[in-house]
Amino acid sequence: MLRLTRLSSASAFLSSRSSLVRQDKLLIPLISQHNPPYQCSSTRFLDIYQLGNKAAIEKERARLTDEMSRGYFADMSEMKKHGGKIAMANKIIIPAISAVKFPALEVAYSNGSSLKLPSMCSGKDTDADVPRASLLCLSFRASSEPMIHSWSVPFVDAFKDSNKVHLYEISFIDSWLLSRNPMKKLLLRVMRKPKPNGREDVLQRQITYSFGDHYEFRKELKILNLLTGYIFLLDEFGRIRWQGFGSATQEEMSSLLSCTSMLLQEERN
Repeated sequence: MLRLTRLSSASAFLSSRSSLVRQDKLLIPLISQHNPPYQCSSTRFLDIYQLGNKAAIEKERARLTDEMSRGYFADMSEMKKHGGKIAMANKIIIPAISAVKFPALEVAYSNGSSLKLPSMCSGKDTDADVPRASLLCLSFRASSEPMIHSWSVPFVDAFKDSNKVHLYEISFIDSWLLSRNPMKKLLLRVMRKPKPNGREDVLQRQITYSFGDHYEFRKELKILNLLTGYIFLLDEFGRIRWQGFGSATQEEMSSLLSCTSMLLQEERN
């Protein structure tokens, strides 16, 4: 009888060990893909204290309906039609009076330090460090990185000697697992890169990452297709003064450079 009890205990232990091994194997592909071609950005759970909150439940239900109405295949269909050019870029600068504020966003550098964007004037002495123009290049999937580079590389070449212009390339990582602290630190360490081409220009491409749920952020900027790139030119007050999409054309690039030069000459108001 004692022998049978020991055998059953041993088999139960081995079964639990094999179960853990299977779970570890399932985690490996999740760690290696920080931006998979398709992932449902609504892989979240309501906080326990919100389970009885009808308003929170209704909000979550509306969000799920919104996200399920448009998925990866809809984005792919659009990409086949226009290659990511969901709209043409602005030809002229947006007047300050009608420009809207860019929503607040926290980003992280590969060294672990963080930064809150956009940088804005506050009426204090520190405003001297606020750039007169900032170019924010948003990428939600790896497929849009070449599109981002088509804007950022010529932009750096044009304003490489200016200390009044900043450029941020922001990669969004929605994965719940990779947004947890241990995984986040590991991923940032892996993503560390040397300075592009070893150049020492005044203006540098600042490579940053934003972790977590970005549904409200995307909704505020009316971002639907996650496979294309989004380009925003901001003034020193964090207002969107120009916007582009997809890959840059020569005409659009000329428009961006011209509008940036105008912001550098614009009087503070």
